[in-house]
Formats: sequence, C-alpha cells, structure tokens
Amino acid sequence: MSPPRTGHVLLGVNVLVLGYLPAAWQSPRLPDDAFVDPGYWSTIGRLAERGTLDAIFLADGPALGDPSHDANAGRLEPTVNWAHVATATEHVGLVVTASTTFNDPFELAERLLSLDVLSRGRAGWNIVTTRGAASAANFGLPDVPARDDRYDRAEEFVELVLALWESARTGRTVAHHGDFFDLVGRLRVPPSPQGRPVLLQAGGSPKGRRLAGRFAEGVFAAELTKEGAIEHYRQVKGYAVESGRSPDDVRILPGLLLSLGSTEEEARRRSDELHDLGPAAYSTQWLSQAIGFDASTLPLDEPFPEEVLSGPIDRQTFTGSIGFRESIIKQIRRTKPTVREYLRQTRYTGSGHAGFVGTPEQLADHIEDWFRSGAIDGFNLQPDRLVDGLEVIVDEVVPLLRAKGLFRHEYETGTLREHFRAAAPTPGEAGPAVARPA
Repeated sequence: MSPPRTGHVLLGVNVLVLGYLPAAWQSPRLPDDAFVDPGYWSTIGRLAERGTLDAIFLADGPALGDPSHDANAGRLEPTVNWAHVATATEHVGLVVTASTTFNDPFELAERLLSLDVLSRGRAGWNIVTTRGAASAANFGLPDVPARDDRYDRAEEFVELVLALWESARTGRTVAHHGDFFDLVGRLRVPPSPQGRPVLLQAGGSPKGRRLAGRFAEGVFAAELTKEGAIEHYRQVKGYAVESGRSPDDVRILPGLLLSLGSTEEEARRRSDELHDLGPAAYSTQWLSQAIGFDASTLPLDEPFPEEVLSGPIDRQTFTGSIGFRESIIKQIRRTKPTVREYLRQTRYTGSGHAGFVGTPEQLADHIEDWFRSGAIDGFNLQPDRLVDGLEVIVDEVVPLLRAKGLFRHEYETGTLREHFRAAAPTPGEAGPAVARPA
C-alpha cells in the first residue's frame, strides 16, 4: 500500500458565467447585464487571484444553449474576455475552452498565443471536441462529424497547433500535409513566455483519455465517486507513460459542483432555494440530454429500467458527453434510486460532475481525502452562484487548505505552467501507482 501523498493541491474555478444553476442570475448583487459587464469579469479575476487560485476556466459557445438545462445560454468569446481580465490580474492562470471541431488551427494557435503573450505566460487551452447539431448548423453543416472522426481531427489539430507555437520560437516554416489540414506557414506572434500555453483536455471517451495521455498537462475530468476517480487517475497517467511521458506530466482536475453554507443545513437550504428558483424541468431535461433518453417518460417512483442503463447508445452519434453518461450510469447502478429519488439526489450529489453541499470545513476535508487517496491532483470548482460562492472559496475554504499544508499562502510562481509544476510531488516521493494500458 502506497504512503499518503504529500504536496500541494491545484485549484481552478470553472467560470460558468454566473454560476452553474439557472437561477444564479437572480442574485440582487448582479446587474442585469452582468455577463457583458467588464467590471463583473474584473471582479471575478481579482477574487480568484486574492485566493491565489491556479486558474480560472471559461468555455466558448458555438451555439446558444437550451435554457431548460443550460444555466448559461449566452457566452462571450473567451480569449477576448480573458485578455480583459489579464489587465486586471497578475498571477492567476486564464484557461480557454475551445473546440477542435469548428476552429481553424492556425487562427486558434495565433489567438491563444496572443493571449499568452499579453498575459505574460498565463494562458491555457482546454481541448474539446464539439457535439450537437445546433453547433454544426452555425457552420452550415447538418450535424457534427462522428465521434471517432472528431477525435482523429482533434489529434491532428493539436499536433499542428504545437508545431505553429514552436514556429513562433524558431522562426521556421511549418509544412503540414495531413488527413484534415494542409498548411505551409508560421506564426508571427512573439514566442510564449512559458514555452507554450498549457494544454488541458476535457472528454471522457476512450479516445479522449488517450488524447489526454499523449498531450495534456491537465485533465478536466467528470468523476462522481472516489473509487471511479482513482481508476480514471491511474488510467490517464498510464496513457501518459505509454506515450513516453512521466505520470506527473499530466494533472487530473475533476469538476466539483458546490453549494456552501455555514452549516450543512444552511448549504442544503441554499441549494434547494436556487433549484426552486430555476425551471421546474431543469433536472429532467439535463438528465435526458446527459443519458440520451427522454427521462420525462420514465415512471417517477420506479427504478431506472435496465434498457436505459445498458443502452444501447451509438458512441459515434450520441450528442451527450460519454464521460458524463458513464459517471451517471455508475452512480445509478451503485445507489439504485427511483427516478424521483435520483432527480432529488442531483441537487446535492451533482450530475455529470460530482456535487458537494456542505460547509467550508467539510469541503476542505473532502479535497484532502481525495488528494491523499490518489484520486486527484486538484479540483476545478464550480459554485452554484459565482458572485458570492467564489468569495466563500477564497475567504473560507482556501485558508483551511493552507492550514492543512495543502495550498500556497502566496504566489511563488508567475506563469500557469510554473503553477502546475510547483504542485508536483516532492523530488523522490513515490506518487500513486498508475495503470499501464493493456
């Protein structure tokens, strides 16, 4: 049995614009135009930096979300948004979630490297592929490509972006002739202050995990149980070893949906109130989208039918997240709830990402437990309502983690890459065992 881990935990915040619950916009502290208010975004960045957080994440939105199950239907373009926040901050990493399905590798490489230069080495790219016909329609297509094709394109896309970033350093022309892209050129942007922007990956399919093992320095994962997280942690680190990398080259950061209060009862009341202010069908619509089955047709007081849990789903055409679906199905099989019970549980235990409802002290203990157990390298925290949830993280949770010796008291590094490296195990320390792929 391996000794408990030491070292520092990584902490990011997934800035889901106003919060992950649809009712977040109803906070009296928010102006009507908060998501397009420069002052709101500067405040979020400064708050995260006050807590010495490693990074803040913001996703692109190639299509308007469905308000019935998307808390933030409208989004700003993240590199432009983070360039503004970069002027209000000095240390916190700025991670852009951008798709390889509907971007151009040259243009995106230039855009991300420009952000990296302007932020003095604080940019990161969270690599995703896009799913859903609504996004495809915005680009004049009837639907997105099949899943394997999207990941094959993603792999070549990332290779080309890396080559282009290297061209900014060397001045050498890139001559690329592949299955998806044909390009001869180089970037004229100055080279990255941190070598290159940090690569992260979000995607739980087998190809997504292999892509992470090959390229990613961080994985934005979806895990509902500690046991499942440990399995995923070892698998992705094993893929890194298979690709000739050290397991410490890739950091695992599951999402964690948060509702916090001074007592557990207060936290549950907050969660209930925010859920009740949102659309009545929110949970049902989200579950339907996540598992690929219309949950509104299921009897509420009966268990989930086996045909729903076992599929079949066509992985090539399924429009949801494979990682989310696998986590949800595992949770349902483990707890065996009725449909009504599961929908009620999701208020407290999460959906595709795990949920946490409790006190700052309980959250600090939860983070320590998962970290010491070799399930995570950190968490990407997602407050129910960002405007005050982030304040609790910064002012109450972070000091508790510092007292446990799990987090920095002040920034000791300047770039996002240095933040990641500073969280590495102490030299000579044995990390958790990794599973080498068969």
